Amino acid sequence: MKHKAKKKTGEGSWTWKDSLGTFFQVQHLLLKVLLVFFWGFLVLGAGVGLGYAASLFQSAQVPPGEELAQQVTRVAGQSELRYADGSLIDKVDSDLLRTPVTLDQVSTFVQDAVIATEDENFYEHDGIVPKAVIRATLGSVVGLGSSSGGSTLTQQLIKQQVVGDAPTFSRKAAEILDALALEETMSKEDILLAYLNIAPFGRNYKGQNIAGIEEAAQGIFGKSAADLNLPQSAFIAGLPQSPIVYSPYAADGTLKTEENQALGLERQKNVLYNMYRTGKITEDEYQEVLEYNLQADFRPGEPTEGEAHHYLYHTALAEAQEALYTYLIKRDQVSERDLKNESTVAAYQKLAQQELSNGGYVVKTTINKAVHEAMQSAAANFGGMLDDGTGRVEMGNVLQDNQTGAVLGFVGGRDYESNQNNHAFDTVRSPGSTIKPLLPYGIAIDQGIMGSASIVSNYPTNYSSGQPIMHVNSRGTGMMTFQEALNQSVNIPAYWTYRILREQGIDVQDYMEKMNYEIADYNIESLPLGGGIEVSVDRHTNGYQTLANNGQYIERYMVASIETQDGQVVYEHQTEPVQVFSAATATIMQDMMRGVLDSGTTTTFKSRLQGINPALAGADWIGKTGTTNDYGDAWLMVATPGATLGGWTGHDDNSSMSNLSGYNNNANYMANLVNAIHQADPDVWKTGQRFSLDPSVIQSSVLRATGQLPGSGMSGSTVTSNWAVNGAPVTSENFMVGGSDADKRSAWNSVRGGGTPSSSNSR
Repeated sequence: MKHKAKKKTGEGSWTWKDSLGTFFQVQHLLLKVLLVFFWGFLVLGAGVGLGYAASLFQSAQVPPGEELAQQVTRVAGQSELRYADGSLIDKVDSDLLRTPVTLDQVSTFVQDAVIATEDENFYEHDGIVPKAVIRATLGSVVGLGSSSGGSTLTQQLIKQQVVGDAPTFSRKAAEILDALALEETMSKEDILLAYLNIAPFGRNYKGQNIAGIEEAAQGIFGKSAADLNLPQSAFIAGLPQSPIVYSPYAADGTLKTEENQALGLERQKNVLYNMYRTGKITEDEYQEVLEYNLQADFRPGEPTEGEAHHYLYHTALAEAQEALYTYLIKRDQVSERDLKNESTVAAYQKLAQQELSNGGYVVKTTINKAVHEAMQSAAANFGGMLDDGTGRVEMGNVLQDNQTGAVLGFVGGRDYESNQNNHAFDTVRSPGSTIKPLLPYGIAIDQGIMGSASIVSNYPTNYSSGQPIMHVNSRGTGMMTFQEALNQSVNIPAYWTYRILREQGIDVQDYMEKMNYEIADYNIESLPLGGGIEVSVDRHTNGYQTLANNGQYIERYMVASIETQDGQVVYEHQTEPVQVFSAATATIMQDMMRGVLDSGTTTTFKSRLQGINPALAGADWIGKTGTTNDYGDAWLMVATPGATLGGWTGHDDNSSMSNLSGYNNNANYMANLVNAIHQADPDVWKTGQRFSLDPSVIQSSVLRATGQLPGSGMSGSTVTSNWAVNGAPVTSENFMVGGSDADKRSAWNSVRGGGTPSSSNSR
């Protein structure tokens, strides 16, 4: 057979004459395609017209010929995950084995079988077969005929190496144009060889994924591609259509059942018939091979165990796949309309996974190696402090840089080998009282409903169901200062504050969604106590980062960049700050959360840290504690001007811990963890800096008894109250935040009688 002469890869250069010739050739072929489109759509009345089809081809970006040739012949390498300093975390698992060969190292039986089955007109077309393309397109658009097929070997090569297989028209247009361009750059023999070296061939006898003809020959039959006989060649040639289904091996490397092997054997018969039909083999050869016992040639299975990894590997890998997915979507200019198609999204997610596994990328993370390793050591050395007689207590911790959002390190659990559940990123639990500085108090300050010295109601109160709102064993005590309510983490003031937000129509949901909290129902009365909220440690740490960063939310991230083997940056994280709370609000809350830790009412964290490292304890620490019903969860969130550290402890089965597990045990563990981070990198906490009130804070001199400005004829000791907007109002009968009408009357009478706010003794 006479093959068309084509320019070989690596010979000569891509000149403007070549480009001009390709341009006119492409236009000629596309004119045929568009004319058929036009006829089909006019007759069938389809919604997709000639103009739309033309626009797709017009917008498609075709790489220069030499670049395209490099892309399709690129043999994948093993990707790497790296720390922020560039040192290696781990290589990305890739059981996709591939050994490139030259065409003279491949049996002619294989070459003939592939062409007869995948592209019988391979040596005649210019990269596409217009009739096949139209048949497949019409099947996809209007449901006539098959929507699959229609791809030449050249198109399949482009699909696998350049554009992916997302079911979009824009992707198909790019595939067609790239195929036409590739045929002008590479010879038919080079295209066939590239396909044979790239195509997926399922699994080998160890259960590993294989690609390329040599690995297929060795992995299935234990011989080189050059030595494959006719029946073996026909079997391998049939695999790329559905490699996992047709492979004789299961995922663990064992041979499949007879029933499941039959699928691949039936496919082999189809390939043999195609070879006979196209004249590659004679009728006698065809009939003889049908009697061949191919199963006797399969290599016996030898299952292998996968490599063990750790929390960091799996978390960084998952985020890298998301980042690469974003890159691929942008690269291929996938429209919002296409992304509404679940199959398109799934195709690109799969492509991102495959690319990362086999593309030889370098993924640079934000993880501070020294800090992360110190956190793992602290978890191993001090995790036992969490155990309280209720069983092995787990933990999850995330350390986030306040100004950049970068995750510097984390603790996924006590021991990865015994428990692979990542408690830092995957476990979601009620945040308990740690939600209060964000919802409701942060929002209430931001809306000018209360200031730092406001008086809040802690009078006994019931939910609408009649159930009393409890704090430990207390039903309520009366009125108290806002700071006392926060220090002691009492529940009734938070309940009333949230109720006021709802009654005034404040858009609480908007605040929380800006910080990416997912809350299904904002009508839940116990929401400000953590009821109806489930959040992971990393997400909650991000919420506290917002307060520590003067109200500016910086989405936490772990993947800083992704580069190709040759150093091309395909993904680089871009920070997009969101101002959730005003700087005034955030700094007021910082000041109040400093009081929470200094008071020691709900946690011994500061005293524990003082005993470990007095200098570090002198840093400007702010934070908040939280527990859930029956002590199923214990939280401690702490921050300095440099970083925020979130901490959760509990049991995987939600069983209870002891009642002092958060107050003592978690405080002790967290103090040691904080110190370990400091020893690894003294710059993380920025111990020389302090939180300070923003200049926009309005400072009002208010009556200590009311938290508001003195009214006519009123006197008494005063205190400074910090407000984000408006400043404190003049004292009125409704000075107390929250409470029923009767509670407000009692509070007013108490103040007029010279009383002062009472204080709860419960923790």
